[in-house]
Amino acid sequence: MTAQMKAIVTTKYGSPEVLKLEEVEKPTPKDDEVLVKIHAAAITAGDVILLKGEPFVTRFATGLREPKYTIPGKEMAGRVVAVGQNVTQFQAGDEVFGNLSVAHCGAFAEYVAVPECAIALKPTNLTFEEAAAVPESAVVALQGLRDKGKIQPGHKVLINGASGGVGLYAVQIAKAFGAVVTAVCSTRNVELVRSLGADHIIDYTKEDFTQNGQQYDLILAANGYHPIADYRRALSPEGIYVSSGGSMKQSLQAVTIGPLISLTGSKKMGGMLVKPNQNDLVFIKELIEANKVKPVIDRRYALSEAADAYHYMGKGRAQGKVVINMEQNS
Repeated sequence: MTAQMKAIVTTKYGSPEVLKLEEVEKPTPKDDEVLVKIHAAAITAGDVILLKGEPFVTRFATGLREPKYTIPGKEMAGRVVAVGQNVTQFQAGDEVFGNLSVAHCGAFAEYVAVPECAIALKPTNLTFEEAAAVPESAVVALQGLRDKGKIQPGHKVLINGASGGVGLYAVQIAKAFGAVVTAVCSTRNVELVRSLGADHIIDYTKEDFTQNGQQYDLILAANGYHPIADYRRALSPEGIYVSSGGSMKQSLQAVTIGPLISLTGSKKMGGMLVKPNQNDLVFIKELIEANKVKPVIDRRYALSEAADAYHYMGKGRAQGKVVINMEQNS
């Protein structure tokens, strides 16, 4: 009889109620794979979108009628229990964290088999819960600021959606690069964002940053919605705008109208697609171990409470990350 494990399984698109806790076959690592016992995983905004299968265009990558990959979840942290014969970077006992996008997800389970390029050694100063809250969100922030945004020391950087999963990392990473950071958030999140090092904070319930006459060298839109023309007005003459999230309308404007604006002037505007890679995981690990970046966890759930965790994440009110602890009892 094959070994079994507990996992969250979904065989159709829909609300969080389609998620079921089931006993499934425990994976066996291939020659180039690592078998990880997962201690904690985290839910991203993208996980919520994938569960719904909306907008429909997302299904061209994940399955038109039903999900191709039945165990969801991308961000995780755990301990290596076995390695394939071609694996060179890891050995049993190593504590690791990673983004399972390249392995077709699978984080909401007790075990996962992944290519070694999908993981890195866990930051030594984080718990498994904290490390699980890092891999995708922090790398999105890093690539948005460094690769698309061309951040430089002294740049005036604005983070819209500064209290969300990506935004909280963006504030800290921008500070680590030596930028002067303005964070946009709601009243309830002002103190949290201030504690992470933001130089200036704009409470969007009281002030519209696109109307106050200030201009920025780099704007990262990690959440919310403003028309792209408003973002353009808030950019300095050589400024760069990068959309990494927010409403579907905001994302569509970034990838359709943004490139046209970029062709007609010195301001550069567009969206981004995260490119998971081990080098950036290691870069983030080093920032964390240098105490320049830290994760923020809003709520913790047991694996059996995955539907509740999805419901909470879907409300868009989380202050930081929502984590699933595999050892926690519901």
